[in-house]
Amino acid sequence: MNSTTLAFAKLRVPHRALARLTCALLALSGTAAFAETTPTAAIAPGAKSYTVTLKQLGRNYPMSLRGVESTDSVNFDVRADSIVTGARLNLQYTYSPALLADLSQINVLVNDEVAASLPLPKDKAGQLQQQIVQIPPHLITEFNRLSLQFIGHYTMSCEDPHHSSLWAKISNATELGIDVSPLVLPNDLAIMPLPFFDRRDARALNLPFVFAAAPDNATLEAAGALSSWFGAQASYRGARFSSGYNQIPASGNAVVLVSGPDALQIGGLNLPPAKGPTLTVMTNPNDANGKLLVVSGRDGAELKRAAIALVLGNQALSGNSVVIDRLNVVQPRKPYDAPNWLPSDRPVKLGELLPAKELSVSGFNPGDITVPLNFAPDLFTWRDEGAPLHLKYRYTPQEKSNNSSLIIGFNDALIQSQNLLSQDKLDKGVLGGLKTNDTLSLETNVLLPLNSAALQSRLQLRYMFDYLKQGECNDIIIDNMRGTIDPDSTLDVSGYDHFIAMPNLGVFKDAGFPFTRLADLSETAVVLPDNAGASDLDAYLTVLGRFGHATGYPATGVQVIQAGQVASAADKDLLVLASGANQPLLTQWADRLPASYAEGQRSFHLSDLPMRVRDWFSPDPEANLRKTRMDMAFSGGTRSTYLTGFESPLKNGRSVVVIASTQPQGLAEATNALIGGEDYAQPIQGSLVVVRGKNIEALVADEQYYVGSLGLIKYLQWQMSRHVLLVLLLTGLGVVLLSGLAYLALRARANKRLQGEPERPTDYSKPEAPSTKES
Repeated sequence: MNSTTLAFAKLRVPHRALARLTCALLALSGTAAFAETTPTAAIAPGAKSYTVTLKQLGRNYPMSLRGVESTDSVNFDVRADSIVTGARLNLQYTYSPALLADLSQINVLVNDEVAASLPLPKDKAGQLQQQIVQIPPHLITEFNRLSLQFIGHYTMSCEDPHHSSLWAKISNATELGIDVSPLVLPNDLAIMPLPFFDRRDARALNLPFVFAAAPDNATLEAAGALSSWFGAQASYRGARFSSGYNQIPASGNAVVLVSGPDALQIGGLNLPPAKGPTLTVMTNPNDANGKLLVVSGRDGAELKRAAIALVLGNQALSGNSVVIDRLNVVQPRKPYDAPNWLPSDRPVKLGELLPAKELSVSGFNPGDITVPLNFAPDLFTWRDEGAPLHLKYRYTPQEKSNNSSLIIGFNDALIQSQNLLSQDKLDKGVLGGLKTNDTLSLETNVLLPLNSAALQSRLQLRYMFDYLKQGECNDIIIDNMRGTIDPDSTLDVSGYDHFIAMPNLGVFKDAGFPFTRLADLSETAVVLPDNAGASDLDAYLTVLGRFGHATGYPATGVQVIQAGQVASAADKDLLVLASGANQPLLTQWADRLPASYAEGQRSFHLSDLPMRVRDWFSPDPEANLRKTRMDMAFSGGTRSTYLTGFESPLKNGRSVVVIASTQPQGLAEATNALIGGEDYAQPIQGSLVVVRGKNIEALVADEQYYVGSLGLIKYLQWQMSRHVLLVLLLTGLGVVLLSGLAYLALRARANKRLQGEPERPTDYSKPEAPSTKES
């Protein structure tokens, strides 16, 4: 393990290989939003049916199939705890009226096996059609590819393989439905995070946490480490966590956290006394298909140690129960070293960001090579030309002159187009340098503009190979075009300083910044109410899951405190949660809060930010300011939920983010807004945001302080640009001062000359006689 040394004892059922083999059995995973239907009588007990559209599988636009033969695909995976018993595709499609019905068809393939071949009759051409295709369950494996292949012809004689009449479109509303039956997995830590999270399942993760009683701070820190780990695993799917006391869920999976030296009984589950930091996987007594992850210890410290062992060392665990004998974290985290963030201390190879096989394409229209780029939130890109990209690429040069090119894009914007020269335009020396696979290697340097780039950006590389027409009956497509981006190509952002204006709820929502500056949150303290309820704990666990999603690393260093202990965390960034009037800090820091709730009265600061042009953004921080223009207070009305940020009253340069609601259930609205989705039209930004259901309203964007540091020269340039009048004044004073000094120096020289002997004319034709002085 890279950062932790573990020793385990009391292993039970160490059948790791058997567990891995069992997990390879079939099941269905869905995506973002499945429609779950009630099983019919024909489906076995415990079975379920799911439907998912191609859009939910990641196809944002309809499939456009063109040419004599064209194929497009989407992937869907299979959960490890389910077996597929049936599948069907409700296909919605249309095709060209010019096609010959006897020679044209659409094939449905699953993992390159033909499931059905659909004719394209002339009388239905040009109309949106719908047809249900039954898919044999045996074609579906652990990881699956659903392909739609179009074969089209428009004439019996010679035809242009890329003729405009050769087309078919597959709607992304096409639905894939699958029936699954449950499969009982072994109680084995070797398969973690299964079944609590399955990477094959693209639905959002919903996982309950169960506490034996009101948890202490150490127990909450252990729970936060676990929720952030599961959030990192869930990634783009999103993760929500709920909490409960002394009650095992009636069905499904759950995480149970218990501490104490005595045996415990939780909701009918009898747990033996802990003998140390212990991790156990067992069957849910209320559901034969559900599992419980029990994290236990004799006290909160041991409980936290067991949780850290799981999130950092799960790859080494096996058996249904282990006791952690030793846990030493040997290397602390460094700023900005989150696994999900692009390293900012060295050039990064593209092969580190994308598997090598995904950097190679083939065919005349192969589509984009998309490299994900997750930047640190506080890269200072002011007046910068861009980050240097050194791109190495190879391609198959065509024989004759053409218009082939490599398109380099960044977040859908064109950056550069490189001509891919054909063999007749290459000199003999270059032709002689062709590799044995007939590819030509080239390099280019590009600057990627980062001054307005999103934190989650995309580098898009696309080979565009030109198709040359040879004339009637001579147009034969030889699909031998290949293009590759060398994995050793590099992107370098190490020249940027880390410096950002705060507060900024936009980077908090997208990357958890500034708390995630250290991936383990070791400089973060979460201030919970003294008597935190279930809604406060739900929000705490879900927000930490969001942090884990941002960094890809569990929050093993987070500290949980209450308002009375806040002085001990003066050198930390503070996340404050409040529901109702249960958070004393909201009263103590009322003068710093742009929003507050006290004695039934709500107060908000307002600026002209809601009146600005939507989604307008400038790389100049000063242009984004929307300072407070009005302070308003009112009573009554429905609940209010808000997020706000400000500089910590305890130490300059440290940040406070408050998530508060007038009612406990309002915190769920805030966490849902942080997770986001298509239902949220407005972004979270500025320093004060009000959330009402799915509606987000930014009220103030008042940047009051800065975090990070700049080099001396950069800092002086930046300050001069922000205070132009002051610079002009100082320049004027400098000119006056220099003029005065020059005047005084010349005047002194003149006075010196006037006080001495007058100078005699010098005759340069004769040597000057040595001077003598009279005594």
